[in-house]
Amino acid sequence: QVQVVESGGGLVQAGGSLTLSCAASGLTFIRYVMGWFRQAPGKEREFVAGIRWRGGTTLYADSVKGRFTISRDNAKNTVFLQMNNLKPEDMAVYYCAAGLESGFYGSSWYRAPLYNYWGQGTQVTVSS
Repeated sequence: QVQVVESGGGLVQAGGSLTLSCAASGLTFIRYVMGWFRQAPGKEREFVAGIRWRGGTTLYADSVKGRFTISRDNAKNTVFLQMNNLKPEDMAVYYCAAGLESGFYGSSWYRAPLYNYWGQGTQVTVSS
């Protein structure tokens, strides 16, 4: 049984930092791309960052480049999203997702429907 569980959300002041964690189990990790998405009230779910488990290639949305860093811990089967210099517009529910690498093409990591498994989400609130 596949499980994807996020943690680490919370309340932070603008300019502050937060690290989200995503623990996954039941997967053959080397075959997967792990992605972070977020959804603010009244908005569509949007891609934030992704990492290919094999090789560690990363991809970021333009809105978070230079502020967010995605990484993985192979031993712990965990993916992290380090978020620095948080802005009020970063406030959203953040979701972790796992997608079979073979299901992606080009730079399609931003496409939510291509991911197979999703976590329940963790709330990030940024106060101004």
